[in-house]
Amino acid sequence: MPVIEESVVLHREPNVVFDFIADPSNLPVWDSSVVDAEQVSDGPPRLGTRARGTSKIMGRRFHWTTEATEFEPPNRLVNTAVDGPMKFQVALILEPIDGGTKLTYRVDAESGLGGVFGKMADPLIERAQGRTIRANLESLAELLADHPAG
Repeated sequence: MPVIEESVVLHREPNVVFDFIADPSNLPVWDSSVVDAEQVSDGPPRLGTRARGTSKIMGRRFHWTTEATEFEPPNRLVNTAVDGPMKFQVALILEPIDGGTKLTYRVDAESGLGGVFGKMADPLIERAQGRTIRANLESLAELLADHPAG
């Protein structure tokens, strides 16, 4: 199972970061590969919450539905694909660090990230997505630093 893992230090408390990233509607704001996303379950985000959206990777769009399979505020959130052409899991692990938060973003893709493109594309897609995830985490850090929650 291919894995991509990147981390960033955010200058916000873990509970603020967790609340922001747990809301599926915020995903397109900081993740450049997500075209749209919305929560389809009622109520606030929690264990079992489902979200659906569209991602664009290397010029190709695909639709997905995820379910929060782990929800441990403010430390851990895992979303697992339950519908769509790719089987994947995104784990977001938050650790308090020097008045801020270390956020680790880990993607596990069952058939490889090139599954939509073909297995031969896996190494290319994985490298490109690694760079994209790193840039997305840096965008998230800037966004949360510039726009304090209120």
